[in-house]
Amino acid sequence: MKVGDHVRVNSSVVVYIHPEHKGQPFDIKDHEGEVINIINEWKGRPVSANLPILVKFTTKFKVHLKEEELDIIS
Repeated sequence: MKVGDHVRVNSSVVVYIHPEHKGQPFDIKDHEGEVINIINEWKGRPVSANLPILVKFTTKFKVHLKEEELDIIS
């Protein structure tokens, strides 16, 4: 997986930060987005982030996810 890949969430992931459902549980399964960053270092030092893949779904909605929660679609 790399920056720029189009991905789909393949498992149930409940978030509370969706702009249309603030503070309410919202499942993003089957939502599609674009990988905009993969976190593997911080301030030049290697890190092992729990949720290393940052995916942008809309202009105001970004989520950190695990690689196992995503499928590359193109």
